[in-house]
This record gives sequence, C-alpha cells and structure tokens, in this order.
Amino acid sequence: MDYDEAMASRAQQIKEKALDLGFDVIGIGPAREARHAGAFRRWLDEGCQGDMEWLARNPDRRIDSRQVVADALSVVVVGVSYYTGEPPADLWDDPSRGRIARYAWGRDYHDVMTPMLQTLSGFLREEAGDENVRTRFYVDTGPVLERSVAADAGVGFIGKNSLLINPSFSSYILLGEIITNVELEHDTPAPGKGASLPLPDGREGTCGSCTRCLDVCPTHAFPAPYILDSRLCISYLTIELKGSIPPTLRPLMKNWIFGCDECQTICPWVRRYAKPREGPFLRFDPTWCAPYLPELMELDEAGFRKRYRGTPVQRTKRRGLLRNVAVALGNWGDPVVRPVLQRALNDSEPLVKEHAAWALERI
Repeated sequence: MDYDEAMASRAQQIKEKALDLGFDVIGIGPAREARHAGAFRRWLDEGCQGDMEWLARNPDRRIDSRQVVADALSVVVVGVSYYTGEPPADLWDDPSRGRIARYAWGRDYHDVMTPMLQTLSGFLREEAGDENVRTRFYVDTGPVLERSVAADAGVGFIGKNSLLINPSFSSYILLGEIITNVELEHDTPAPGKGASLPLPDGREGTCGSCTRCLDVCPTHAFPAPYILDSRLCISYLTIELKGSIPPTLRPLMKNWIFGCDECQTICPWVRRYAKPREGPFLRFDPTWCAPYLPELMELDEAGFRKRYRGTPVQRTKRRGLLRNVAVALGNWGDPVVRPVLQRALNDSEPLVKEHAAWALERI
C-alpha cells in the first residue's frame, strides 16, 4: 500500500468509527488558515461579537488550526443532528409559554459529544501507531472557526444566516473537531458563495436568491447576507448578554427565553431535508421546551438548579433566565401575570427587578 492509499484507508476507518460512535456526519479537511479569516477580522473590527470578548482574544490562533496543534495537517470535523421534528403548533405558538431553542431540548450537548470525540481521538492515535501523534478536540469550546473548517472538510456550506448547512441534515447540526498532525486524505471542500452543492435528491443548489432567513429575523440581526450582528441576535441577547437587554429590542424578542431558531425554521433546507434524530439525546417535552412563563418567574435559586442542572439553560444562570422570562411576559401582555411580576419587583437580583418593572409597564 503506497502513502496515498494509506492516508485514504486511515481516513475511511476514522469515518466508519465516527458513525459507529453516533455522529451523523464526518468530513476531513486541511489544517490551514481559514478561508473566512478576513471576514472574521472585519466582523471583530466592527464589534459584532458584543460582550463575547473571548472571540477577540488571539484571533491569529483562532483562524489557523496550525497554531493550536504544532505541525497540524488535518482537521476531522464531526456533526450531530439535533432535529427532533416540529413541535405542536398549539403549544409552540402559545404566548403564555416560553420558547427554548431546539438544541437545548435535553442534556447539554457538550456532555454528550465530548466523550464521543475523546474516543474518536483515541482511535485516531491507535490507527496512526506513532508516539508522536498529537491531537486536540473541541465542541465549540476552543479557538476554532467551526463553520469555516467544517466547510473546508466538505461537511456543508455556510448559508446566508451564517450557519453551516449540511445537505442531509440542514443547519440543525452540532459540530466538533479534532485537530491533528496526522496526515489524512481530505474531502472536497464545500463551495463558496453562490456555488452549487449536490443535494440528496440529485439536484444542486445552495441559498441561491433566497433571503427568507434574513427577512424573518425579528430583530434584523443580519446587516447583509452571511453577516450576523450578534448584538441584535436573540440567541445572544438571551444567553451571552449578561446585563440588561436594550429596551428597544425587548418587544421584538417575542416569547424566546433561551436562544432562537427563527432563521432556521424558515429555511427551505430545514423544511425539506432536516431529519428527526432517533436517539435519546433530545426530545420535545412541553414542560421543558415550551414552559409556562408565570411558573418560571417563580423559580428560586434551588428550583432553577434542580430544573436546569446538566442542561444548556444553566448557562444563563437564574438571573439571566428570569430576565428573559420577564421580557416574554411583557410581550404576552396579559394582565393575569401582574401579580407574579409584582412579586418579582422584590427579587434579590436587580436585573430581574428591572425587567419585571418594564414588563409591568408594557402590560
């Protein structure tokens, strides 16, 4: 077996192992400076990262995987679908219930994917059979431009909503990476803007002239195709922003209390190609995915920890979640919630009190 055949064989074995472990997609790309490095730098220069200061730390390291692992040659990119089907409209569209983004409908995906990646990384080391093999793996926790390396690995293309779109699973996909100095056969990179990509039904296409995701965004967070201003994004406002939500944006947030899927739900790729995941990772439970807002507003610290321990929602902490719930109650606007909001005016957290007062005024 010559060198190229050995690289191809090793890559195939890694792919088969990844699928056996439960990953839905896998691709392998080169370790190099990201092709979207320039766009990322401009995005940072314009301050679109908001309070996510870590994104601006060591940008050179983030845009080039060879600075993460010395002499890196390959990046193995894996994905897990988090689509479970559409929720019942009578629950999902009920303004008395909060909406939680689909990826958070269960256990924290970091806890699910990290052991899988660790096993795959160990398998890669064994297959390489070299004591000098180096690997680093991440599940959106390291200095990696995930969508860019995923596109380089042929896992999907980047859509106008700035999300990676996989031809078979749409944009409802969680990514992980292994950066390694092992040389592997690379997959064909996904096309750039305007190019076509093979679809499961044999046709070709990408976003084309479609702008549904840009048009549907409640807060107009897309100043242009492929560019997201995080400071306006509901996902950022409900999760990453730790302080007060700008009053002008609060009425636009509807009943989203953790994340937002608006730009994905409307996407034709999602509507046609998203496949419900069969595993136990996520599922729709009304009390979990569309909880009754007044009930959440009554949570104390112990109740919050009990309800959300081991889930993505714990990232907001109690004060962040109740801030979001207060906004959603204000947007619902039903006078029935006045008593619970009035009690929230005595909350120990100033952030909760401020947003409860706003909601009362709105009602």
